[in-house]
Amino acid sequence: MSRPAPKWPLPRVFAHRCGGALAPENSLSGLRLAAALGCQAVEFDVMLSADGSPWLIHDERLERTSNGVGPVSGTPDLVLRSLDAGAYRHPSFAGEALPTFEQAARLCRELGLRANVEIKPAKGFEARTGEVVAHRIMELWAGAPLPLVSSFSLSALDVARRVAPTLPLGVLWERPPADWPSQLDALSAYSLHCAWDEVDDGVLETAQASGIPVLCYTVNDRPAAMALFARGVTSVFSDRIDKFHTGI
Repeated sequence: MSRPAPKWPLPRVFAHRCGGALAPENSLSGLRLAAALGCQAVEFDVMLSADGSPWLIHDERLERTSNGVGPVSGTPDLVLRSLDAGAYRHPSFAGEALPTFEQAARLCRELGLRANVEIKPAKGFEARTGEVVAHRIMELWAGAPLPLVSSFSLSALDVARRVAPTLPLGVLWERPPADWPSQLDALSAYSLHCAWDEVDDGVLETAQASGIPVLCYTVNDRPAAMALFARGVTSVFSDRIDKFHTGI
C-alpha cells in the first residue's frame, strides 16, 4: 500500500522535545542547542490555545513548564505570549518565551533541522488539533520536505490525513497493540512509534517485513540505543543528545 514517506532519511537520533534535558523543553533555545550539537532532527509537541492557535507545549496545563496557571486550551494567545517558559529549567533560561508553532517551524528550516511534529491535543480537541496542525504544516513547509507527523490520537491523525494526504504519519503507542499493523494501514501511516522498553522482537520482525520504520522513546543511554539498533529499531528520541553528538 502507499504510505507517504519523508523526503529525508530518518536519523538515528531525534532530539526529544527540541533539546532534551539540556534546555527548556519545546523551546527555541532547545532547537538552537540541538543544531549546535550536530543533531539532524528534532521532535516537539503542538497543542492549541483558547484562540485555536498552535503552540509548542507538552502538558495540557501550564504549571510544570512555565509560570502560567491553568489549561493551555483555556488560555488565550495574549497570555501565552507573556509567559516565562525557561526559568523552571535553569535561571540562565529565564525569560525564554513559549514558542508558537510558526516560530519553531521557521527556525527548523533556518537551522536545517528535520522535524517530527507530535500532535498533542488537549482532551476534546483531537480532531480540531489534527486539522489545524496539518493545515499549518502545509503552509509552513511549502516548497520544502515535509516533517514526520505523529500522535497518540488516532482521530487527530485521521483528520490530518484527510486534510493533507501527502503528510508522512507516525502512530504512537506506549506498547503497540496486537492489531497495530491494521491501524497503521487504515491511516496509510509510515512509521510506528513506541516506548523503548515496550517493543518486542515480534513487532520488530513484522515491521521489518513490511518496511515500516520503528522509532522508540525516550532513550538516554548510548549502549541502550545501540542495542535497539541491533534489534532493528530505526531511530530513537533522546533527552541526552550530548551523549550522541559524536554520531553513532
